[in-house]
Parts: sequence; C-alpha cells; structure tokens
Amino acid sequence: MLEPKSPTDVAAAVAHIHDYLLDLIALRRRDPDDNLISGLISVRDEQDRLGENELLSLAFLILMAGIDNTRHVISSGVLTLLQHPEQFDALHARPELLPEAVEELLRHTTPNHTAIRRFPTRDVEIGGTVVPAGDTVLLCLASAHRDPSRYPDPDRFDIGRQDKAHLALGHGLHYCLGAPLARLQIRVALDVIIRTFPTLALSLPVEKLPWRRTFRSHALKQLPVTLGTRP
Repeated sequence: MLEPKSPTDVAAAVAHIHDYLLDLIALRRRDPDDNLISGLISVRDEQDRLGENELLSLAFLILMAGIDNTRHVISSGVLTLLQHPEQFDALHARPELLPEAVEELLRHTTPNHTAIRRFPTRDVEIGGTVVPAGDTVLLCLASAHRDPSRYPDPDRFDIGRQDKAHLALGHGLHYCLGAPLARLQIRVALDVIIRTFPTLALSLPVEKLPWRRTFRSHALKQLPVTLGTRP
C-alpha cells in the first residue's frame, strides 16, 4: 500500500488490511483481552460512542501511524544525527538532552510531509484563495516546519533550538492519540543506539541511500551503517 508498483496494488493492499481488521475485531468481540482493540470495541458496543466504520477506521489508523511513522522517524533521525556528528556526540555525553532532540527531529525530519486529507463542508477562503466545499485539501507540514517567518534558519538541525514546536503529531482535535508513546519509542531507540554504538557511521554516501518512492512519506528503505570510527 505504501510503495505500490502499480495503482491496483494499493486497492488490493487496502482490501487485504480491511479484511484482516474485520477478522481481528470479530475475534476480539468473541474473546476480549486487555488491549487497545478490545477497549475500542467496548466503547463501540457498550457506550455507543463509535460507529462500526469509525471503529474500523481507528484500528486502521493506529496500525499504520503507530508502526510506520515511528520507525521512519527513528531511521531518519539516526541519519540526521550522523550528518551532524557534534550533536550525536552531545547526546552521547548528555542523554538528558534526548527529549529536546526528539522534538527537533519531529520538526526537522518528520517523514510525513502532508497531513491527512481534509474536506471543507462549505466554501472557505484561505490566503485569498477560495476552496470549494468538498474539495480535497492537503496541508503541507514540511512547509510549515521550514517556515522562515517562524523558525530562524529553518533548514538547520539544532537540538538546542529554542522554538521546536511542530505539527508532526497534529494539533487540536486531530492531535495524535499515541503522541506520548511515539515520543517514548523514539527517545528510547535513539538512547540505546547512541549509547551502544558511539562510533556508528554511514557505510554508504548519503546520496546513495535508498528512499521510498511515494508522496505519502519521506522514508528510508534501508540505512546501512558500520560500527567503525566516524571520520
């Protein structure tokens, strides 16, 4: 679904995931457990706070956002730190700076360059442009995160940056329900990598690294590294 070889691959992959989640929801209805899916089913069946389609949609979103996005922030984050060895070394010396580094990585290196599609329910005017009701609107998070009117020298990666606020985890009503877990996973992964492999280095030139070919996310396919001494 995320890197199709043809347009039909997307439909087939979505249908497969859809059927898998339907089977999983049916299983957890019969045999509930102490897990998130069972909790969502309880909200649906006992509290009537979700429709069946909303339950399925939430399960799909949690599956994709909770796995794919986080792992790509970690891999792209390691790459960014290796490209800024002085900041890699600073985190090795002062791991208490890792929460700040995570926020700067989410601003600077987040894999999602656009937000989930929006559909205005009425005509709206934004920046002098009328967006008709029902049209698809894609919000460019990458542009917002590199806005020079908000961030001084926005292309610079700097874990000491004062203003590291970002939209990588959404905002307001659309704020990520897994934000604390995502931050924790990224921080723990980077902490273990930096402490365990202080001489980590790229084993390929940056321009030869393989990237996923899709507009959905700017994500590495692989990050080949060596445990030798960094130049």
